[in-house]
Amino acid sequence: MKSRIKVTSKVVDLINDLQPDTRPSVLVSATAVGYYGTSETRVFDERSPSGNDYLAQVCKEWEASALKVNKDVRLVRVRIGVVLGKDGGALAKMIPLFMMFAGGPIGTGKQWFSWIHLDDIVNLIYEALLNPAYEGVINGTAPNPVTLGEMCQNLGNAMGRPSWLPVPDFALKAVLGEGAIVVLEGQKVLPTRAKELGFSFKFPYIKDALKAILSS
Repeated sequence: MKSRIKVTSKVVDLINDLQPDTRPSVLVSATAVGYYGTSETRVFDERSPSGNDYLAQVCKEWEASALKVNKDVRLVRVRIGVVLGKDGGALAKMIPLFMMFAGGPIGTGKQWFSWIHLDDIVNLIYEALLNPAYEGVINGTAPNPVTLGEMCQNLGNAMGRPSWLPVPDFALKAVLGEGAIVVLEGQKVLPTRAKELGFSFKFPYIKDALKAILSS
């Protein structure tokens, strides 16, 4: 995570060193929904304050480095949830477990899981680059978060595999590292600003997203 702060700072420095006529008009800086911290009961959107755990502190530093960009540059900070795609990320690590009939709920299964399909986050960032109405913070999550239990149940159904064998916390931490806390403790994050701006999600529901990913 710290390396991402350094990269963002370097990009901002390069932009600020450019002459006004060669400086880009927009910077889209990707951060994470870990900014909000975790909660079993609260609902987070772009107006929510930051959390107090380690990941939230890292995200605040990450965004602070982006905020140093020249004020003439339109800055969009996209706080991204768990991106679902077949070739990487959390889902790519879960699929082999289900293939071996070893998949199931993580922790209690009642934690909120704020996800987004890879196609939708790519389209959201593309729109942020082109549309001047996009500015400030935008959550990169699907409009219908689910619990981890629902996520695993839908994945098992889509793969024709059972979803009953619990995955121990230590196994998830080994796979996801620092990001495991968001999954283990959960957070319900809504893309309020994206919806207000009229962004159209290709995959608003987890069932359809998983079906598309597994058939690709």
